[in-house]
This record gives sequence, structure tokens and C-alpha cells, in this order.
Amino acid sequence: MKSSVVVSLLASVCVSAIAAPAWAEKAKPQTDKFAELTAGLERKDGLVPVFVDRKDNRVYLLLPKPGADGIAGRYLYQTYLRAGLGSNPTGLDRSAPGDTQIIAFRKVGGKVVAQFENWGFSAARGSADERAAVAESFPISSVWSNTVEAQGPDGRLLVDVTTFLTRDAQGIAKTLKRSKQGDFRLNDGLSYADTGEVNVFPRNVELEAVETFVGDDPGGEVRGIVPDPRNVTLVLHHSLVALPEPGFVPRQNDPRVGVIDHVVADYSAPLSEPIVYRLAHRFRLEKTDPAAARSPVKKPIVFYVDRAAPEPVRSALIEGGRWWNQAFEAAGFIDAFRVEVLPEGVSPLDARYNVVNWVHRQTRGWSYGHEVVDPRTGEIVKGDVLLGSQRIRQDRLIFEGLEGADKTGKGGPNDPIQISLARLRQLATHEIGHSIGLQHNFAASTYGGRASVMDYPAPKIAIKDGQLDFSDAYARGVGVWDRFVIDWLYAPAPAGSDEKAWLKAKADKSQADGLRYVSDEDARAADTPHPLGAVWDNGSDPVAELEHVMAVRKIALDRFGLGNLPKGASVADLRRVIAPIYIFQRYQVDSTAKLVGGVDFTYGAEGDGHEASRIVPADRQVAAIDALLRTLAPAALDLSDKTLDLLSSGQSQSTDHAYEIETLGQGPVFDLPAAAEVAADLVWSDLFAAARLNRLVEAKRRDPAQPGVDGLLDKALAFVAFDGKATGRQAELTRRVRQRLVTSLAQTLADRDLSPTAAALIRARLSEWGKGLKTLTPGDAADRAQALVLSGVVSDPSGGRLAALVADGKGKVAVPPGPPIGEDDWFGDLAL
Repeated sequence: MKSSVVVSLLASVCVSAIAAPAWAEKAKPQTDKFAELTAGLERKDGLVPVFVDRKDNRVYLLLPKPGADGIAGRYLYQTYLRAGLGSNPTGLDRSAPGDTQIIAFRKVGGKVVAQFENWGFSAARGSADERAAVAESFPISSVWSNTVEAQGPDGRLLVDVTTFLTRDAQGIAKTLKRSKQGDFRLNDGLSYADTGEVNVFPRNVELEAVETFVGDDPGGEVRGIVPDPRNVTLVLHHSLVALPEPGFVPRQNDPRVGVIDHVVADYSAPLSEPIVYRLAHRFRLEKTDPAAARSPVKKPIVFYVDRAAPEPVRSALIEGGRWWNQAFEAAGFIDAFRVEVLPEGVSPLDARYNVVNWVHRQTRGWSYGHEVVDPRTGEIVKGDVLLGSQRIRQDRLIFEGLEGADKTGKGGPNDPIQISLARLRQLATHEIGHSIGLQHNFAASTYGGRASVMDYPAPKIAIKDGQLDFSDAYARGVGVWDRFVIDWLYAPAPAGSDEKAWLKAKADKSQADGLRYVSDEDARAADTPHPLGAVWDNGSDPVAELEHVMAVRKIALDRFGLGNLPKGASVADLRRVIAPIYIFQRYQVDSTAKLVGGVDFTYGAEGDGHEASRIVPADRQVAAIDALLRTLAPAALDLSDKTLDLLSSGQSQSTDHAYEIETLGQGPVFDLPAAAEVAADLVWSDLFAAARLNRLVEAKRRDPAQPGVDGLLDKALAFVAFDGKATGRQAELTRRVRQRLVTSLAQTLADRDLSPTAAALIRARLSEWGKGLKTLTPGDAADRAQALVLSGVVSDPSGGRLAALVADGKGKVAVPPGPPIGEDDWFGDLAL
């Protein structure tokens, strides 16, 4: 048997020597294969040579020769949507950025793996073993791989990256699902690399892919926008950017300053220091003469305005953006900041350009500033701003609602277009501010007039001789806070000085000068505690400003009518125009409510003398409650018969999506009591937010003079008393306000964050109120009926009837424009 095996083996050897199979042929040299594969392909040289195969629609990178660790190139990697969905709730906008990563291409055997490195954890000051331990403790992300097609004569690797470009790099399918637009999946057969959009430069490579996502049950946003909503085709842009050259000096953030940062954990820090520090984001800006107090710069920061922005929008964006040069000049940099029009033929997504993008959506939405940042140092290498094109049109609509459409296009300070352009200048400055490293400062509207463009500016409207005056609606130029932050963030420390101590002294001085700062997290939500932290408000006294805003609103509503429409417009459009005017007090209500249960605190640093917080004084809280209740007076909520008759004009044409979601109720007949419920909900939901009531409990414990939960309830219930003062339609408005109060309290009681003490106080007070209602005999039959029903609801010992008011979302009121379009403010803004 063994001999037969030997004979068989010998036979096999002889046969193979005579006619070797294909798999046994000697492999071609890699250099010959490289020449064969690249023959006839279009080569583009730059940061990474790129070969374009237009025949087979493929894109190849020629990666550097791998090092001992297998790394064949390390770059900043950024994606954008070149072509988006145009839907505000999804956020899939034209020019929308993905996350910035440091990507490394690693050769592993015969393939290359693309890996996102993890720079959030380091041991920069430690030994090689310490650094290795950190690297092994926290994972990287391998996101793609492919075989090495060939190796060039100098050891470089030819890799087909077509499937790298066509993968769902931004998680678009998940975004569509998260925004309730359906279960979509990337269709490989309908996706392809765009070989006509390959651009290679010395320090960046720009590539694109067309991607189609398919789904059988698309959501309303997709159905309303896409020709075939089952197939959504978008364009994904990829940027590979050279890592910044050495020489940039990182700067650690100070909590009192308000700049954008990211967290890094340094496990090589001495035991006497914290592990975590925060790298501030800023551009590399160097003086030509470092010793000079004022000097030109080696390379100015230049932002370019998208050529898609039409006139007069484009000029307004350029003018407003250039205001930042005022702050850089004050910090000692000469001609360091510029804004220009994007050169013709340049892509707004090209990594070499900081761009203010002009973005269209089906409905209006947010704008935002974004940075491409080196995570190792905090250096900004590209700034992106996305401005929604419908923002200025919404501004114009609001100002036409306040002043009248007959002024539109006439010029002068009360022309709604001119006011809107003034707002757009400020918006350009604000969003560019995010892209150069600045956070919001929502305290800035409370001191120094207008201390920062990084606040949200409500229009400043004066009343002169009973008329509205918009001549000072928006500030021009940057404020004192902006100058301070730019100086802190960009000014170089004097040679030989202790930079950390020098920066601390600047922050200390800002506090001594009374420059206050309140962040997004402590201002944006209506129930946040800081009395200075609010959006779209004005002035240092929220109560006085609320009274002023209500006076502005009254003037506008008293003369509201056909004059608020452009000539020839559908009268039904008045329904959309009046919505932001009827609840014009909206944001000042939020601002005033923050005095109630308010706590004034700073982002103090130990030893700066501003460490302790202070509860808002009792008299200020009481004044705020009273002012808020006055906004719900029936006369304030009423409209004239003449106005109501106009608002009930029908709409026979197809309505656009914005009209459908931005009016106070639906149907041809305007429902004033329903609109009054919206106004009431603004106040009650603010005053009776669980977090606010919990703070009131504690404030009352510390200071018996504080209103507390019981004092707030007493005032609210007294305001909605069945006193018979309101008659006719205003009596019905009072009933709606009363009903909303009870419903709001039911919603609060259902909130799991409400403290047991606050809940007990509410239940006890409502029970007492309900018992009193049983003995009431109002003269109005509708009042008698409501008193009887409410008595039963609030007196139910089980609480079941109160809970039923809000079960399954029954107690909610749709406040326009609100969450249906993915935002909770009229003007919108986001910092990424």
C-alpha cells in the first residue's frame, strides 16, 4: 500500500513538471502588476496620488509605503453631504458634516484596513509602556478593508477605495429611522463612486459617492420631498486632509470663558493633577512679529461665502462676518480675519476653504457652525457654517406681522426686508463665531447693552408716539464679551511668561469687570435655574422687558389686518402671519419664569471670589409671577371681531408644508380660545415645571419669605378665580386658561422628576380648591358647569381623574412652530 502511494506521488510530480496548473504559476512581480493595473488610468497627484478608472467607475489611492507598524498614511478624515434631503427634522442637509476622525490606513498581510484612532485617552507625558497601556485599554474602530491591488516600485500600496467611498459613512439609514422616516438600507447596485468629482491637492484629497437608500414605508418628510420616496439618493463627500504641521500650541479651556472644547484624559498626569483636561478649539494664528503688541499675521483666517447665496443676502453675510475683525484687531492682530466670496468653481466642501454655506430646506430650520478639529491639539483646520435660506424669509414674515407689509421693500429702518438683513448680518457673525471656537453666551443680553453676538438676539423694538420703531432692532458689530473671548483664545502669551497664569488673570479680570457667562446647558431649556440664562430675550430686567414686549404685541395686534399681507396674497395667509405675533411674548415669558425658583451661579474657579451661588430674592420672584399672570388676562388674549373675521378666511389652494405646521390650529375658522390655550400653556408649563417646583421647595426651606410652591399655587388659583369679571368671549378665554392650569398641574404630577413634597403640596392645594368649587354658584351657566366638573376632577382622592386629563398625551397643546419641524424656536441655531 505504501509503495502505491509513492508511485502516485512520483506520478503527480512528473505531471506537474510537464504541465503546471494556473495556481502554480509564478506570481507576477508587484511592480509589473502595478504598471499593468494603472495603465490607461487617469492619475492625479497631490497629498495622495489618486488613480481614476472611468471605464469601470473605480477610484484607487496610492498610499505611502507602510512603516514598521504597518501604517500606510494617517490623515484627518471628514465627510459631508454634498446633496442632502432638504428636510429640517432629519438634519440631512446639503453640506451637513459628519464626525471628524483621524484615520490610519494599516497594511495587514495582503490587505489594507482603515482605522479611526482614539485620541480621547493618552499618556502623553508617560513612558512608552504607559502609552502602550493606554492604547491597549481603549479601542480603535476598524471601519473598512480591502486587498492591496499592487505595490509600486517605491513600496507604495495601490488600493481600490470605491467601496470605502460608497459605504454609509454618515449613518444615513439610522438617521432616517431615528427621525421616523422609515427603515432604509443602502442599495449597493444603485450606489457608485463619482469619478467626475475627484480633486487632489497638495494637502487634501476630495472624493465623492452617490448613494441610494431604499425603503418600503417612507415617512412623511421623505414622501413630501423625494420623487420616488422609496428611493432616496444623496451624495456623500469625503475629505482626506494632511495632519497639521508641528508648532501649534494647544490651550486648555477655562470654565469661565465660553469656548468650544473637547475632553482628553491624560493617564500620565501626576497624582497632584487631574486626569481630565479640556482642549480649546482655535485656528493657528501667528503674528509676523511675536514681540509686537499689534502685528500682521502670517496667515489670516479667511471665511468664504457660498456663491449660492443671492444678493442682497450675500453682501449682508460678508458685512456681518467681517465684524469679527474688530475683535481680532482689539487682540493685537492686524488684518487677521477676512470674509470673501468663494472663488468660482471651488467646492464649498474643499478642505482648503472655510465656508458659509447657503442651504435650502422644505421648511425653515436651524443654522449652525461646525469645525474640523485636530483631536490631538484642538487646532481648527476648517470652519463650516450652514445657514438655512428660509430664515430670512421667516424674519421678514414676523416683521411684516409687527409693522405691516406695506413697508416691505420701501427702504428705511421699518422696512421688514431691511430689518431682516440686519438680523442676517448678526446671524453670520454668530455662526462664524462657533466655527472659530466660541460657545453661546446666553447671559450677554443682560449687561452692557448687547455684550455678545453669541447670544440669541430678540429684536429691540422701541415704542415712539404709539408706533413701533425698528431703527435699533439689531446690533452692528461684536460686543465686549466677544472681544474678551477672542483675546483669551487667540492672543499669544508674552515670551517667558506662565501662559496658564496669564490666561487665568484674563478670566479673573473679566469677572471683576462684570462680564457674565451662561452656557447652552444652563439656558436653553425653559426650566433651567439661571436668572440670566435665556434665549431671545433683552435687557437686565426680565419683568420690565416682558411688560414692554406685551405692549409691542398689543400695538401690532390692534392694527392687525390686510395691511400685514403682501399685495395679492391669499387672505388665509394671515393665519400664518399672526401665529408668531399672537405669542410674541413667548421667549420673554421663558426669561421671566427663570426668576421663579431661580439660582444665580457662576462657573467659578477656586479663589476667584465668585464661587457661591445666590437664590433670586423673594420680591423679584413675586414680581415675575405677577407679570407672567398678566400676560393671561382675558383682554390681552382677545382679538377684535374685525380681526377674527379676516382670520377665518378659507384656503382653497394646496397648502405648503410650512403653512400646515406653523399656524394656530387648522380648519377655515380661526379658533381664538384654542389660541388662548397656547398662550396659557407657555406660562403654566414654565411656572409648573417639575425642576422649578423642586427648587421652590428648597428655597422656601431656606428662606420663609420665598413664595414656595404653595405661594405660587395660591397666586395662580386666585388669578383663575370664578369672579365673574370677564364676560362674553373673554369669559370663555378665562375658562380655557383655567382649564390649562389644571391640565398643566396634572402633567406636572405625572412627571417622575417632581419631588414628593412638591407633589403633596399640589395635591393638597387642589383638593382644598376643589372643595371650595362645590359651593360656588357663578352667574354664567358655562362657569357653573366648569366649576362642577373641575371640582370633581381635582377632589378625586385617587388622583385618577387628574391623570386622565393627560393620559396618552391628551393634555398636550401644539405650540407653533415647535418640534414638528425639529426645533423649538423661530430663528433656530445650533453649535456643533
